[in-house]
Amino acid sequence: MKKLIQYIIATVLAAFGLLTLFLSSSVIFDLFGIRAKEGNYVLMVVWANFLSSILYLVAAYGFIKDKNWTIKPLGISIIVLLIAFIGLFIHVNSGNIYETKTIGAMLFRMTVTVVFTALAFFMISKKSKQ
Repeated sequence: MKKLIQYIIATVLAAFGLLTLFLSSSVIFDLFGIRAKEGNYVLMVVWANFLSSILYLVAAYGFIKDKNWTIKPLGISIIVLLIAFIGLFIHVNSGNIYETKTIGAMLFRMTVTVVFTALAFFMISKKSKQ
């Protein structure tokens, strides 16, 4: 049963990572007209999301293979997102343009990443220490 839960978590994390990879790379490389639809995006946030998407896919593999290092890419992703969020805060306070939905999206992404990190800790890392 525990293995099934890990596969479900890995599938959700991989789907989240693939969606993030598609959307962020579409904005960065101006694919499918998504850049225009995003409005006043903040490129630093888009790059942080792009990097996080790759880290999510690595972590999904770690969940499937039950690897102790699974928590590390997720932890790095939290740090990257936190730095980008601080950068976004500076960007906003400097009077630069942005989409208000970006703040909510960043908070959501950081929360989801913390949840996946906690799941990795309690399901994989903590298990190996016992």
